[in-house]
Amino acid sequence: MEQNPLQKTRIEVVDALRGFAVMAIILVHNLEHFIFPVYPADSPEWLEVLDQGVLNVVFSLFAGKAYAIFALLFGFTFYIQTQNQKRQGKDFGYRFLWRMVLLVGFATLNAAFFPAGDVLLLFVVVSLVLFFTRNWCDKAILIAAIIFLLQPVEWYHYLAALADPAHRLPDLKVGEMYAEVAEYTKAGDFWDFIGCNITLGQKASLLWAVNAGRFFQTAGLFLLGFYIGRKRLFVSSEKNLHLWVKILIVSALSFAPLYTLKELVMGQDAIVQQTVGTAFDMWQKLAFTLILIASFVLLYQNRRFSDAVGNLRFYGKMSLTNYISQSIIGSVIYFPFGLYLAPYCGYAVSLLIGVFTFLLQVWFCKWWLSKYKQGPLERIWHKWTWIGTDKK
Repeated sequence: MEQNPLQKTRIEVVDALRGFAVMAIILVHNLEHFIFPVYPADSPEWLEVLDQGVLNVVFSLFAGKAYAIFALLFGFTFYIQTQNQKRQGKDFGYRFLWRMVLLVGFATLNAAFFPAGDVLLLFVVVSLVLFFTRNWCDKAILIAAIIFLLQPVEWYHYLAALADPAHRLPDLKVGEMYAEVAEYTKAGDFWDFIGCNITLGQKASLLWAVNAGRFFQTAGLFLLGFYIGRKRLFVSSEKNLHLWVKILIVSALSFAPLYTLKELVMGQDAIVQQTVGTAFDMWQKLAFTLILIASFVLLYQNRRFSDAVGNLRFYGKMSLTNYISQSIIGSVIYFPFGLYLAPYCGYAVSLLIGVFTFLLQVWFCKWWLSKYKQGPLERIWHKWTWIGTDKK
């Protein structure tokens, strides 16, 4: 089996792409003040214009797309782990379930500092789809991914509403929960903040994901990443690069119509917005996500580009550490129990804080990886995943 240049390139581009996704996530989270919508009330007009421009650009480029890349690469990593065990004649499935139990702990740590915004627990719940499909054939995995990405629940509710105009989506009380989250966050009691985040906050985050169509989208992205791994599409070959060019073209041509349809649907009745609108919103974001992934993979073949984004490889190798530490840093910066800078930070200033945090994390990643093979949280996760074995 080929090992050297292609395997090296594949790992590098995946690490860099994962680093890109986490970088984009931290920028979006800073603009959102980590789901704490408190901003300056009396900014000068020029700064308000700048803030609005920053918000529009960052959210158009990254909101919902960075998370999707992160989810897709989660499925790809599952393929790598499964394949490594299969070569030794072992089934990774049950070890993977234990690994997800451990991820609940990391999700709880992240949620403690990120009120109603953690995504790791969602990953744990949805990861069951990878366990149950791990031995399916490639075609079945791709078909399942497409079905999930079509957002069947939203279409069911839409058709049900057509048949019965009185039909409504279940009221999950997400708005009320987020209001309660905002109240205890503003109160500034640290231990109450931590306790409520890992209970009510996690519940609000999961139920918001249901309303937003994230459960089925995440399952589809997991399976799509698993499929990409099986087909070795991140390996640098002429055939794969041609495929990524086709994906880029098709996604680019699809994005504008899907976005336009989403905007048109959002002007309809509430039930249509919540069903068809959600589906089109997921699709236009998926199209843009594929544009970002295909563009990144293709540009990475250029030496100047790969050198320019080289630090993202270090950042991507420590994605769990970076993802959780950015929540801790953000909470200290913006929330009342910390520095409480939220009322003084508009979108432009928040973006600068996000960029500075990212650069600080990159420096730490390079320093840490010069001494150790894995990031601190990655090392713990790896060691506890293989507890009871001689794997180090």
